[in-house]
Amino acid sequence: MTNYTKININPISPEPANGSVLVIYTGGTLGMVYERKENQLVPFDFQQIIERVPEISRLDFEITFLSLPEPIDSSNMNPEIWVELAEIVEDNYTQYDSFVILHGTDTMAYTASALSYLLENLNKPVILTGAQLPIGVARSDARENVITALELATAKNELGRPIITEVCIYFNSQLLRGNRSKKKESSDFNAFHSENYPPLATAGVRIDYNFPYVKSFQPDLHFRVHKTLNTQVAFLKMFPGITPLVVQSILNIRDLKGVVLETFGSGNATTDIWFLNAISKAIDRGLVIFNVSQCDGGRVTQGQYQTSKFLEQVGVVSGSDITAEAAITKMMYVFGIETDAQKCIEMLGNPLRGEMSV
Repeated sequence: MTNYTKININPISPEPANGSVLVIYTGGTLGMVYERKENQLVPFDFQQIIERVPEISRLDFEITFLSLPEPIDSSNMNPEIWVELAEIVEDNYTQYDSFVILHGTDTMAYTASALSYLLENLNKPVILTGAQLPIGVARSDARENVITALELATAKNELGRPIITEVCIYFNSQLLRGNRSKKKESSDFNAFHSENYPPLATAGVRIDYNFPYVKSFQPDLHFRVHKTLNTQVAFLKMFPGITPLVVQSILNIRDLKGVVLETFGSGNATTDIWFLNAISKAIDRGLVIFNVSQCDGGRVTQGQYQTSKFLEQVGVVSGSDITAEAAITKMMYVFGIETDAQKCIEMLGNPLRGEMSV
């Protein structure tokens, strides 16, 4: 097991600490500061976290910071690190009340989706956050995102139970279900949206929870961590003018198990005979195809139009209103824990962690 370096911060209040949170730093824009000598942005030392975010010392709960041995840009995120993060949560699950993961924004929705599958029967908050501007920049959004994510992670109801018990993304005043989120903006503070599921909470002068949509605390369920993801999957995105060569080159990848087919509108694709034959033959030889809309909002309704009826007839799995990020990570998870093709199809077509509606 990796020996991670931890930094503990106790509240300055003389009152007993109101809970504990483990903050896991993976890398990304948030943890960068301007180095005058080098004239560039460099990762900052988390030993200096109080200096950079003095508000942390005024919070009324214990905070422990843990950094990956080699923090990365989120563009280099991969399934091995997703499993590592899941194992960190597992190893520290009984020691801490909640978890906050500091993560680069580019692949945050993929990581949140993957963790939602790996952490089965989660009953504590796991909140991902980050920033569009480094913490060392005057106008950075990092401080507000981190402070509020910490407060959300430690929030309890009148029975002393955590209000949030799932994997979420907090960004720019919005707490979103992790596997319903997408990065929509590259240069705006309002970077993440959840078009098909309402925000779980909105942070203004006070934090308002959208309780009908928040996963309820379920104490009788046994927390379980999965550690296998199968990456023999791919995206195939439809576009006008797509050629047989492009489609065949993806569908015929050696040892490929599944394809997320990004279709038009409510699940529509070309009805050219060459495309229909390619899809049909791929399914006949055991490839699983998962139909996801290119639209950010709405859902796949196979069979509503003639252009999607064939997909339904040959056995393409409808992804309903799932995001592409949640779909591809769900495939990795399902193929990692199940070998029976029919069971994989059933799992893909039904919600496992609130990632889709049926």
